[in-house]
Amino acid sequence: MTSPAKEERSMRSLVLASSVGTVIEWYDFFLYGSLAIFFARLFYPPGDDVAATLISVATFATGFAVRPLGSLIFGYMGDSVGRKTTFLITLLIMGCSTAAIGLLPTFATAGYAAPVLLILLRIVQGLALGGEYGGAATYVAEHSPPGERGKWASYIQAMASGGFVLSLGMVLILRLWLGEEAFGTWGWRAPFLVSFVLVAVSLRIRLRLSESPVFVEMHKQGKLSKSPVRDAFRIPGNARRIILFLFGVACAQAVTFYTAQFYALYYIQTFMKMPFLPATLSVAVGAFLGVPFFVLFGALSDRIGRKRLSLAGMAAAVLFYIPIFSIIRHAITPENTSYAAISACVFALVVIAAAVYGPYGAFIVESFPANVRYTSISVPYHIGNGIFGGFLPLVSLWLVTETGNPYAGLLYPMGLCLIGFFVTLFWVPETLSVRKGERTQIVSLSHDVMSEG
Repeated sequence: MTSPAKEERSMRSLVLASSVGTVIEWYDFFLYGSLAIFFARLFYPPGDDVAATLISVATFATGFAVRPLGSLIFGYMGDSVGRKTTFLITLLIMGCSTAAIGLLPTFATAGYAAPVLLILLRIVQGLALGGEYGGAATYVAEHSPPGERGKWASYIQAMASGGFVLSLGMVLILRLWLGEEAFGTWGWRAPFLVSFVLVAVSLRIRLRLSESPVFVEMHKQGKLSKSPVRDAFRIPGNARRIILFLFGVACAQAVTFYTAQFYALYYIQTFMKMPFLPATLSVAVGAFLGVPFFVLFGALSDRIGRKRLSLAGMAAAVLFYIPIFSIIRHAITPENTSYAAISACVFALVVIAAAVYGPYGAFIVESFPANVRYTSISVPYHIGNGIFGGFLPLVSLWLVTETGNPYAGLLYPMGLCLIGFFVTLFWVPETLSVRKGERTQIVSLSHDVMSEG
């Protein structure tokens, strides 16, 4: 029998190996987001700065829009070929497409071919990312001991935020080291090209992993789905669970995460006219300080339940977004900008996101049967993040531009959090029962069902 200490060490090694790949994939995907305002000058026609910024942000959203398609393609592979094999493939595709962005010609060199090539590579990135989360979350959760799935699966969520911080950090270091002129000329390519090295290291680590024990057991018993995409929508009640999870937890998770990570950055740069370096540094500090809360809330969900924490995060977004952005707005003045106040506000936004996203991995894995789990997880997650989250910066910035109201952009994430709150409250079941202080896994999480699918 495995000792608790040995099991803990084993899980830490497994989560580290899974998380390294996840943080690199998110680093790759978020690099463009970190530089979207900057890319408006490089890849789009000069003249109208606001229009170029909106188009550049729309290109950022393009990568998100195709994620649902990627979730179907790689969800099928994950449920039929294996969890490990699939997220090795997605990592390789993501790394190569990211490095290719670092080799692209700019608008000054290639004209309209430059933005077309950029959009195509963003599409490839989006397809690859559509398979990453489902694989990593499923893999970790299916290895986790009962009663600790929230804790271990939350590291995958934390690594998404870690990838964002890493991308901001890489850009900041290079801009400070090289200077604005060199960075604008050629230095911006370096963080993309570094992806070659990062992916090579991550592939080496991930190749050492074994396949998920749940997948291996299903394979032995001949219980793998022959058509995971079809079965995900034909198994009684599963299509309903997918839809409810999408409009419940998934849409709220998406908008809280991207409000904290990207909308805050774009808002500060575009409308508050804060220079790139102090804006990026302020956001990076707040985001970095908030990363541990994803794991904290994931572990807490093993005690009090996934649903309760998720609802608290949604309610906090509705109640506190406008006050938080009001503080940001008043902290930025021509005479005396309070960078500490901005970082504190971003930290608060990340904590709100972590309340929804921290328990998310265990919540969604526990909600679906094992033989179509990869597909069932990927569809609501990537539609939620690809559509609701990916278009948040574009829609919110457009609302502020059209109305002139600095808080109009918050109506979008607040509205979706309100919808998510009521859908989750009334129709998304808790996957962890807490009775008399003892953690009892409900049927969808029991080892028997995890094995039989």
